[in-house]
Amino acid sequence: MGRPDKSKAKKRGLRRLFSWKRLLGTFFVCCLLAMGALYVVYLMVPVPSANAEATMQSNIYKYANGKILARTGKMNREIVGLEKIPEPVQKAFVAAENKSFYKDNGVDIKGTTRAAWSTLTGKGKQGGSTITQQYVKNYYLSQDQTATRKLKEMVIAIKVDQKESKSAILAGYMNTSYYGRSAYGIQAAARSYYGVDATQLTTAQGAYLASLLQAPNQYDWATASTTGRKLVEERWNYVLDNMVGEDWLSPSERAGMKFPVPQKPRPAPGMEGQTGYIVEAANQELMRQGVSEEDIKAGGWTITLNIDEKKQKDLVKAVDRELEDKLDRKGDKKHATVQAGATSVDPKTGAVVAMYGGVGATEHWMSNATRRDYQPASTFKPIVLASALDNHAVTQDGRRIDLATVYDGTSKRKVVGGDIPFSPENEDDRSYGPVTVQKATNSSINSVFAQMIVDVGPDKTKRTALALGMKDGADFGETPAMSLGTMGASTLDMAGVYATLDNHGKKVTPTLVKAASHKDRKVEPVKAIGDQVITRTAADTVTKAMTGVVRTGSGFRAAGDYEAAGKTGTSENNRSAWFVGYTPELVTAVGLFGEDTKGNQVTLTDTINPGRANGGRTPAQIWGAYTTSALDGGSDASFDLDTDTSYPIEPDPEPTRTTEAPEEPTEEPTTASPDPSDPPTTPATTPPTPTRDPVTTPPTPTEEPPPVTEEPSSPPSIEPPNPDTGPDGDDTGRPQR
Repeated sequence: MGRPDKSKAKKRGLRRLFSWKRLLGTFFVCCLLAMGALYVVYLMVPVPSANAEATMQSNIYKYANGKILARTGKMNREIVGLEKIPEPVQKAFVAAENKSFYKDNGVDIKGTTRAAWSTLTGKGKQGGSTITQQYVKNYYLSQDQTATRKLKEMVIAIKVDQKESKSAILAGYMNTSYYGRSAYGIQAAARSYYGVDATQLTTAQGAYLASLLQAPNQYDWATASTTGRKLVEERWNYVLDNMVGEDWLSPSERAGMKFPVPQKPRPAPGMEGQTGYIVEAANQELMRQGVSEEDIKAGGWTITLNIDEKKQKDLVKAVDRELEDKLDRKGDKKHATVQAGATSVDPKTGAVVAMYGGVGATEHWMSNATRRDYQPASTFKPIVLASALDNHAVTQDGRRIDLATVYDGTSKRKVVGGDIPFSPENEDDRSYGPVTVQKATNSSINSVFAQMIVDVGPDKTKRTALALGMKDGADFGETPAMSLGTMGASTLDMAGVYATLDNHGKKVTPTLVKAASHKDRKVEPVKAIGDQVITRTAADTVTKAMTGVVRTGSGFRAAGDYEAAGKTGTSENNRSAWFVGYTPELVTAVGLFGEDTKGNQVTLTDTINPGRANGGRTPAQIWGAYTTSALDGGSDASFDLDTDTSYPIEPDPEPTRTTEAPEEPTEEPTTASPDPSDPPTTPATTPPTPTRDPVTTPPTPTEEPPPVTEEPSSPPSIEPPNPDTGPDGDDTGRPQR
């Protein structure tokens, strides 16, 4: 007899154990158990009371000394009945979020399963919640993304759907949702985005508000990036197309609709003066630290700022005295175009101790302290010098660049060695002949720094700028024109850059928030002091150069009873005028910006004073008035500089200052045509015998120089304008100081 086949016997045993009858029976038992468990959960989970968001707390913002600056976070909401919301607007919300809303029982099992599967398989989070579920989450539950909360949401949604009408649920959903701009509910959103009551919303406007709910911050048209605007417009089209598909909107009406661009944001009540600017800047900093806007608006935060109450008042008084008291904003249209912004930073700690955002947050919402849409102009030139020193750059003929290096300061001189033709004009088309880097810094000579940036390399200069704290952008091209500060920057950015120079090259990131805590968590403040980003020698040498700007150069109006370094800047078309400077204890950036009532950039010429509104005038005067007050009249502190220059730099004779002093020491401009061999058309190859610039002792000024024209009589040879800088092509070689 043959032995039994053990493998066959084993298979027969497995088939008996896993027969189809057993498997089917096991499946039904599991289903019954799951249904039983769900029923138990259904019985055990009650419909709770409204969550804490229904009685939201305030956020408290404090000065550095603990005194309260502001209380915010009061719910911006007005409940309106569904009968007050146009029916097409109601349908737009349903089309955007839950087309099956009128037919489902409060949950969408297929949608929830699909969303869960996408999350588990790494395809990203997807929304699977019905309108009822979202209403339950907004009104009864927290925003936590947990499995327990999700299960509760589904159970409560089923119960709510059984107890309440679809109209009540839809009204609750539209009234509890967050739309951005501190607006909770459809009524607040209608007023915030379109300046109308919910009853007056059009179908197109309703579709935009419905689209916002997916990403309120990203989709706010006023602040959205190019990508954000594209996405929300696609979402808007999606909503309207769904309405057509559900026969809630006719194809002909749909075809005639245009995207309804919302109005610019307006501040919430109570944010008058500088308070609104500071609170918004603090919120933005918290969001960069990972706190969502929804969390901030929900309230319950105690936020201590680095703002020094006294210095803040000093800054406002300085702007009022040197600018606002001299303007007639209501009676003079030109005066009304002048906007001021400023940021003041402690270079040792990175603390933002004072900030000026404009005439008032309820009058001019955009903060002039943090906006980045204006050029910093010649305040960028010290960065070019810092890059040259840090990279041990040399001139075209091999000479090391330092403060005594001699360049050709001829106006409209063609830059040598660059890939792009560039022949920048100096201010007023003035030619200086052979000058040292120190003199070029004092007088902000465009032709010298345009050549220097080519000697260093625009790419290396940009790396230095970003390391020091400037922000990259589409307008930050690596071209010789970059030496004239043709990119965008804020006073906050420039204060950080100059604070890093003041801090001997160790990175300073300006920080507004000192501490932020909630009942269940704290936010770690920004690390304000970072690593060494350029050598101490490079940073200190730039500081030394800029002390000359304040002592005898274009920034002499900023001088006071303190040691100071700084740089003036006036952009092309005189749209912005800057003074950025520092003492050993305080760094402050002040900017004036020309802006009309429509938000367009306009010239500052013939506004605050006849002719060009140079950075060495009102901005330097504001800086000096503020610094004197902030330092209680002055300071004995001195710069501890570690410099390494090849040639000693003797100080220029100090001019006699009067209130009507010219922009800089009044050397006579070169009028005769320069000799072809002296100065050369490339940087001077042999330094002159003197160890400092050939300068003429400036006479004591007795009257203001005549107004200068904004544009040169004949345009210099320049590179093509950057298309991103607007129709005037700000990326040019025109005069900038």
